[in-house]
Amino acid sequence: MSKGKRLIALLVLSLTACSQPAPHPSVDIRAVVATAPVSDDPDDPAIWVHPSDPAQSLIIGTNKVAAPRGALVVFGLDGKIRQTIAGLDRPNNVDVEYGLMVGGKPIDIAVTTERLQHRLRIYRIGNSAASVSERSQTGPPLPDGRGSVTDISSGGGAPVLDGETGERAEPMGIALYRRPRDGTVFAIISPKTGPRDGYLWQYRLQDDGAGRVKAAKVRRFGSFSGLKEIEAIAVDDALGYVYYGDEGNGIHKWHADPDHPQAARELAHFGRTEFAGDQEGIAIYARNDGTGYIVCTDQIAGNSHYHIYRREGGPGGPHDHAAMLKCVRGGADSTDGIEVTSAPLGPVFPNGLLVVMNSGPRNFLLYRWEDVALTGVPKLAPSR
Repeated sequence: MSKGKRLIALLVLSLTACSQPAPHPSVDIRAVVATAPVSDDPDDPAIWVHPSDPAQSLIIGTNKVAAPRGALVVFGLDGKIRQTIAGLDRPNNVDVEYGLMVGGKPIDIAVTTERLQHRLRIYRIGNSAASVSERSQTGPPLPDGRGSVTDISSGGGAPVLDGETGERAEPMGIALYRRPRDGTVFAIISPKTGPRDGYLWQYRLQDDGAGRVKAAKVRRFGSFSGLKEIEAIAVDDALGYVYYGDEGNGIHKWHADPDHPQAARELAHFGRTEFAGDQEGIAIYARNDGTGYIVCTDQIAGNSHYHIYRREGGPGGPHDHAAMLKCVRGGADSTDGIEVTSAPLGPVFPNGLLVVMNSGPRNFLLYRWEDVALTGVPKLAPSR
């Protein structure tokens, strides 16, 4: 067995060997990078994987305050700020997607909810033609111009949650979904408050004919306990599922494709008893063979926990996520948003990374995936 295959086998076995723990104790991990702080209030990160040089990939985070200080902040994997896009009116969450067709060409995008303006802001990642005058920038230039982030929102922002008032009109959580069969890209949004049924809104993102991006509503879906709120959303593009955190009540799973014949049926509701805090950020560690992990924040002041579940399901079938494989903690304060990738991102993150929001220091912490998977496992099963 090659060294690379042996490491992958150890990562898989280290997680699957764990029995379901109680909320405490948790396994301690250590961040290898802490980003520079944002000015006010970080909330949610997203990861953009560079197409030709993964070590030059980016972390895009939100500074969640009202304009003019509200911003997207772009970091390199070294934690240094590469770009600041200021003037946003309380950007809550952000997500990244690849291959949206604009002007007849596929582009990479980052989309954030602009809560106090009741709209989405859509950004192109990798527009080398963008000049410094088109963006507020701090830090060194981005590598080869391909990491620059430029606003391409139609009309200055895509309105969402039409017809709602008060906090029901304030978009908060967001996840992007690219449907494999036709490449259509959707945004799934959670408002600050919503009804027991139809809490989530889904929009199709599309070219407005002038090289910018607009949003068209396609459905409302998703059950809600009514206890607190729903913010965290994650989509598994390849398998076609959307997961969201019903704070105080667990994690829900639905089909992400609005045209799926069972789109109106909930598929799973798990993570209901093992959390000490709120179910917050959710992310998918996805492998090409359909296996991987679902990671969800257990929001705890001073040292948040991250619960890990099997992506492919368990003995009860593909929607059996009841057994928590592992619980880790990494010293981050009151973590809200998280993101994870299985893509190799250079020598520091050869098996991907987990990035989490760190409230008190106002920054984001980056962990090597192999540390998440291996740390604290007393004995690994032998590889075969």
